[in-house]
Amino acid sequence: MQRRSFLLNTAVAAGAFTLSGKKSFASWVTDPAYQFKPLRNNMGMFAEQGGTIAWLVNKEGIVVVDAEFPDPATHLIAELKKQSDKPFEWLINTHHHGDHTAGNISFKGLVKNVAAHANSLANQKNVAAAQKKEDVQLYPDITFTDTWKIKVGDERIQAYYFGPGHTNGDSMIHFEHANIVHMGDLVFNRRYPYIDRSAGASVKNWPLTLEMAQKKFDKDTLFVFGHAFDPLKVTGKMEDIKAMQNFMEKLAGFVQTSIKAGKTKEEILQAKSIPGVTGWQGDGIERGLTAAYEEFSA
Repeated sequence: MQRRSFLLNTAVAAGAFTLSGKKSFASWVTDPAYQFKPLRNNMGMFAEQGGTIAWLVNKEGIVVVDAEFPDPATHLIAELKKQSDKPFEWLINTHHHGDHTAGNISFKGLVKNVAAHANSLANQKNVAAAQKKEDVQLYPDITFTDTWKIKVGDERIQAYYFGPGHTNGDSMIHFEHANIVHMGDLVFNRRYPYIDRSAGASVKNWPLTLEMAQKKFDKDTLFVFGHAFDPLKVTGKMEDIKAMQNFMEKLAGFVQTSIKAGKTKEEILQAKSIPGVTGWQGDGIERGLTAAYEEFSA
């Protein structure tokens, strides 16, 4: 990470701990190659290479949501061990993609249980088999379908599945006491998203999952996003959920209207922006257009 980003992150962390009166800020300063910072109520985030990680450290144990890749996961584990000698109770995967689960293997022999949606487990196994990487996987041993909940110390954690979106196995992980939700890749904050049709993604249903999130959570909820165009904006508020919903609705509407107008796939893919959408950036607009075309022309 660039020095400017690191300095901003450390300033944010310093302010958080000045207000909280908890551990000294010096104990949280880390390698500038990655973000490791507190959020609130014994929770924080980590980002180095891949999808953003959320973590909880309390008197009973440690909980981690997503694992990036093996090396970043090892860095995260080292940082968390500096903060607590409590056991790693749970590793929870929001979905199966390698930038969220390849680091699971770093927790082997360390974490007590790994949890994910049943479809996420199936997808992870299918991809590992296709890539001949079964030997470097740590698969979830606990799966769920619609909802699932556990309690770790004073924190109640609940997972929600509202149908296919980015894949057919995306879960929202809610830490109720902290009121923090890890959205996984259901939110690419202001960044063109990857839509994995090979794993059951749905452009049509994705905005409906975000509508459910708005009904389930509240204005004080802090969200952790899988990705963001600006690395410092991998956390946000309800307005970011609404913005992502708007993007997905506008993407679906644009492609459906174009198909009805008789435009070819090639003509649709020439679009450089989505009408009615502002603020989205990156180099992946063609992926979304392709996924939407394949879904609505099927």
